[in-house]
Amino acid sequence: MALSPFMQGFTLETAAVSGVDINYARAGEGPPVLLLHGHPQTHIVWRKVAPQLTSAGYTVVAPDLRGYGDSGKPESDTENRPYSKRVMARDQIALMAKLGHDRFSVVGHDRGGRVAHRLALDFPDAVERLAVLDIAPTRTMYAQTNKEFATRYFWWFFLIQPFDFPERMIGADPEYFLRRHISGQVRTEGAVGEDAIAEYLRTYRNPETIHAICEDYRASAGIDLEHDEADAHRRVSAPLLALWGAKSVVGDLYDVLATWKEKAPNVTGCPLPCGHAIPEEAPDALTAKLLEFLSDPEARA
Repeated sequence: MALSPFMQGFTLETAAVSGVDINYARAGEGPPVLLLHGHPQTHIVWRKVAPQLTSAGYTVVAPDLRGYGDSGKPESDTENRPYSKRVMARDQIALMAKLGHDRFSVVGHDRGGRVAHRLALDFPDAVERLAVLDIAPTRTMYAQTNKEFATRYFWWFFLIQPFDFPERMIGADPEYFLRRHISGQVRTEGAVGEDAIAEYLRTYRNPETIHAICEDYRASAGIDLEHDEADAHRRVSAPLLALWGAKSVVGDLYDVLATWKEKAPNVTGCPLPCGHAIPEEAPDALTAKLLEFLSDPEARA
């Protein structure tokens, strides 16, 4: 156990769950909240938000998803099943159970939002509330793909190419790819400092990380869509908060609130004044919205 250099008051720990080691930061006392990051970030994407939540009286757990950061990177298979959102959600259920939390709220940004959506579908009794940040449902986004989306979200189609084409291309200069990816989505100058970039790059340079990330996206374009198709009739029973960047691609191209109202009966949400990286670009506005949502007595399953 060590203190996090990025999240004040948080300890860094590792838990063996579901056959994989999950690295996570933890702090606080009170109702549990699970924070799930996206690509190309790690748990430190929550560094400006998590301490505010613990100060407000919540227990916060912020893991690295399998394949990302310092979490394990298990071998995949021909269907990319080990990186399906269903399997990634099981990791988080097992982690929270190991920490003594059988019911909790979940906040997911980007890829973490897709894991959180699947978690809420597969484990409805475990999810008190669900917040998704700057995403529309995966199946919806693929179904509505057009030239503009494919151009502006090119990595959705690049990373799913067969092994080992994207791995080799990114591996030739991971820092260039990482910086271009982040700068292409952030609309708030100075939101992602060099210390955070260096930490993201530390693990992104690992060829196993690059491969795992590609497997995550390959799963989303394959096995995850199969799971979503099979569950097309199901709805998230937990209250759902959808937040998106007013300057983001998702905000530009989708009626985000409408897409989530197709997936859950109890949905609220609004845009925030930023681009895609909401936890880094608009942490105070995000925290205020989360605290309102988490404490709302009417926002209960």
